[in-house]
Amino acid sequence: MSVQYLDCTNEVSEFRTTPPERRAWLAHEIRREDWVVPASGAMVDEIGMLARFIEANPVQDLQRRLSEINAPRCVEAMRQIKTRLDDGVGFAVVDRLPMDDFDIDTLVEIYWLLGQAIGRPVAQKWNGQMIYHVRDTGQQYSYGVRGSHTSVELVFHTDNAFARMVPDYVGLLCRWPAASGGVSRFCSLYTVHDRMAAKYPDALRRLYQPMYFDRQKEHAEGAQPVCLAPYFSWRNDRLFARANSSLVRKGYDVAGERMDDALAGALDAIDEVCADEEIWFEGPLERGHVQYLNNHEVGHYRSEFVDHEDPERKRHLFRLWHREAGSVCYDGGYPAGLSDTSD
Repeated sequence: MSVQYLDCTNEVSEFRTTPPERRAWLAHEIRREDWVVPASGAMVDEIGMLARFIEANPVQDLQRRLSEINAPRCVEAMRQIKTRLDDGVGFAVVDRLPMDDFDIDTLVEIYWLLGQAIGRPVAQKWNGQMIYHVRDTGQQYSYGVRGSHTSVELVFHTDNAFARMVPDYVGLLCRWPAASGGVSRFCSLYTVHDRMAAKYPDALRRLYQPMYFDRQKEHAEGAQPVCLAPYFSWRNDRLFARANSSLVRKGYDVAGERMDDALAGALDAIDEVCADEEIWFEGPLERGHVQYLNNHEVGHYRSEFVDHEDPERKRHLFRLWHREAGSVCYDGGYPAGLSDTSD
């Protein structure tokens, strides 16, 4: 029986080298000002005024828009974040929201508003969930269970690598970090690409060809269980990566297909390159931090963690995805017969 797959092979592009204007950095080159945007006293005051307004004027279902609010210091901080994502190291942190001063639901709504300066928020699950809770639910990491709902180590990856439309940016608001572990690491996928080109050029070329990705049951009932897409491709002069070697290996298991030797070797090679400490930068994710990353050009990693015994202090992050193309629904689609002018 032939494999039923979500066809994303239209992304396939020719192999190319990294343009000189794209930053392929190493860990020792990163300075604090490259990725940290402090929340100034004036910005915190502005957040306080906004929080009090939200609490006094409730609106259901995250309907507020940043464009309706005069918050110039918040907008300027987010402009700095966006610049670091698009033209800098590709990841950044707002340090930090006043977590002890306001109700968590109010702070999440402020986080929702701030994120709109990065891009349009979109659904993160097939059921339309817009704000995703990253926390250990006690489930075992297995088919249909996302690693973000466990405490296991998550190797370098980009979010939603198996989707029809991959999010452009990922945001995380840290309510509580883990008792130990749960460390965030980042690597430039331009650096990974360049090192693959230098050391494993044939393997890199295989990563430009389509492969199966496990869709983790995040699709309609009876839909294709795997996605067929390249690991690396280009959109003009920018890298577009669906980086997740684990989901590729699982994709072949789900498809019931034997992985070709060239791809198996290419995945081993890229895992080896990503394991080199020289290329990854470790940044703490602390209470109140708002972390963002460019989800096409930066790979991120999370170490295994141990939670607090107090259930009220267990590791808990609020995640947002931002994407301009397509509709706001999970796969970015539109009703039949209605075209997407931005896709």
